[in-house]
Amino acid sequence: MDSTGKNTHSGSNLTKQGVSSIQVAASCFTDRPLMAPLLEIDDLCKEFGGLLAIANLSFAVEPGLIKSVIGPNGAGKTTLFRLITGILETTRGDIRFKGESIAGLKPYQVASKGISSTFQTVQLFGEMSLLENVMVGRHVRTRSEILAVGFRLKRMRQEEEEIRVSALERLEYVGLSEKKSHKANSLALGDQKLLEIARALATEPELLLLDEPAGGLNELETERLSERIGAIRDLGITVILVEHDMNLVMNISDEIVVINYGRKIAEGPPERIKDNREVVDAYLGEAIDYSDLRRAEKS
Repeated sequence: MDSTGKNTHSGSNLTKQGVSSIQVAASCFTDRPLMAPLLEIDDLCKEFGGLLAIANLSFAVEPGLIKSVIGPNGAGKTTLFRLITGILETTRGDIRFKGESIAGLKPYQVASKGISSTFQTVQLFGEMSLLENVMVGRHVRTRSEILAVGFRLKRMRQEEEEIRVSALERLEYVGLSEKKSHKANSLALGDQKLLEIARALATEPELLLLDEPAGGLNELETERLSERIGAIRDLGITVILVEHDMNLVMNISDEIVVINYGRKIAEGPPERIKDNREVVDAYLGEAIDYSDLRRAEKS
């Protein structure tokens, strides 16, 4: 993003009007202190039958950054996302968004606060078009009541058109607008992942959680995804990324927090994390070759 506030990321093909609308949606926290954490995880615990999946976990996420959460399989990363989004209830501790506790809120309430997420396994409406899938994401921002919808009053029709235009902007942003009428289940996996991101952006999030977005993608698709995530950050949307592709993590992250058995074992910039002995031991028990890490984890 340059000094004028315009997005200069080479991967973006969103119209100037569309970029502006997403930037405005992402800049709703201007009344907060400049560097106050956007998200705070405070001594968080989650038990399943006496087993601690998340154990006294604490860290903060500053606005405007990409913060990755990494760790071996079963470390508690997806559980953490489900706690933040309200899918799971916390056992102890607190989760604060813009200084306000969101622990105990329902998922739709968390979404209305400005937090959106994608899923580890793609979850789309396969028989609906791409445009319709993204329009669904606007549900938390709609204002029309049931009578207006039932009688298709003028204000409802106007809002429906606004939703359609907004959804199309998000599709254009991820490069899928030409396929807007295609069914979601006709897409290749890489495009399905981008469609999920477009739907998440439709909720106008300030914080976007991405759960293994590169899972199953080839090198070219991963590069395309990396460009898109960077462009989202450049729009002012904070990103928390859970990912096993260490090349992607190290290249795109501003900060990384590493968890193992639900506990934080390291936190800091990528250059500090990659040489951390405890992180190396948690993954492989030997020096990490980041170009081969994904293959090593699958073996």
